[in-house]
Amino acid sequence: MKIDTVIFDWAGTTVDFGCFAPVNVFLTVFEAAGVTVTLEEARQPMGMLKIDHIRTMLEIPRISEEWQRVHGRSFTEDDVQALYKQFESKLMESLATYTDPIPYVIETVQQLREAGIRIGSTTGYTDSMMEVVTKHAAAKGYQPDFLVTPTQVGDKGRPYPYMIFKNMEALGSATTKQVVKVGDTTSDIKEALHAGVWAVGVIVGSSEMGLSQGEFYALSAGEQQQIIEKTKRIFEEAGAHYTIETMQELPTLMDRMAGLTDRAFE
Repeated sequence: MKIDTVIFDWAGTTVDFGCFAPVNVFLTVFEAAGVTVTLEEARQPMGMLKIDHIRTMLEIPRISEEWQRVHGRSFTEDDVQALYKQFESKLMESLATYTDPIPYVIETVQQLREAGIRIGSTTGYTDSMMEVVTKHAAAKGYQPDFLVTPTQVGDKGRPYPYMIFKNMEALGSATTKQVVKVGDTTSDIKEALHAGVWAVGVIVGSSEMGLSQGEFYALSAGEQQQIIEKTKRIFEEAGAHYTIETMQELPTLMDRMAGLTDRAFE
């Protein structure tokens, strides 16, 4: 059964190599609140609706304990809302600079379209954030056929499956067996699995890999392979059906998948 729809994530998958736009702002707003967080902690919930991301970070035991030490009390929902308000403001200031398409994305999307495949997308960003991202990404050559944000599904973003279902409805997908979700976080993989579609993790440029383009290409070939293998294991442990190192591998993978679709979903 031929794959007819691919649904991409945005930051870390199709634009913003390394998914640095939100990470840098998470670090900044927590620092302003007197609580230093690590890159690893900031990336842990990546892919979720951003207010849920902040709430999840605050629930990490070390951060929760540090918040208690600094503020003399446990965090509250008011704290979540205040951090999110700062996050949204600061992210909007810098978002446009993190919209460069990741290598091979534009060429791969063109190749998929030539094969008659529809291109959907989901994100952890809100409508207002995506207005900035889509405008600048389109000017740089990347524009999917459809976009769904958590705002459009009652803020029930990843790991809920509703953004995928809304893409399928809009794009006319007949069955989940013919839909592939490609993302760069474990939240993307969970979203795909909950929707019952193919889950593919993309490694190079991903939030899970956590390196900038300059940092990655400064590594030796052996070091690159080591971090690729580490990231691949993260996706596989999350339940990904497949992983690809870069988008360049996706069309070939989908040709292979076409003959496996019925059997793989039994």
